[in-house]
Order: sequence, then structure tokens, then C-alpha cells
Amino acid sequence: MATKKEVKFEDNLAELEAIVRKLESGDVALEDAIAEFQKGMKLSESLKKTLNEAEQTLVKIVNKDDSETEFSPEQKEY
Repeated sequence: MATKKEVKFEDNLAELEAIVRKLESGDVALEDAIAEFQKGMKLSESLKKTLNEAEQTLVKIVNKDDSETEFSPEQKEY
């Protein structure tokens, strides 16, 4: 069974930006514009999911005893 190559966040972001530029140019047939828009929405959802997961990871602090604590700006010692 072939494994799907994992695409980097930055690659997806660059592809989404290219789609936006293409659509903003206005020089796209309607059918192509709809297909590009749908592809862009899927990329956007994937990017948002990745960012949310990263945020959830980053807001946790590992204590000295390896337990995890939610981060709050009021904490001064880690």
C-alpha cells in the first residue's frame, strides 16, 4: 500500500496564496474559478486545523515532574 506524502504547512500556504492570486486576477473561466475556490477552501480548512493543533500544543507547559499545565500569562515560573 502506498503512503501519502505528508505536505508541509508552508507548502499548503504557498499553494493557497497562488490560488488567491489566480482568482484575484479575474482571468479565470467560471468553472475553473469554482474548482480553484473549492480547492482553496479545503487548503484553508487544513491550515486552520494545523494552526489550532499547534496552538493547543504550545499553550501547555511541562512542569518539572513532567505533568502538563495549561499556560496562563500570569505564570512567572515554569
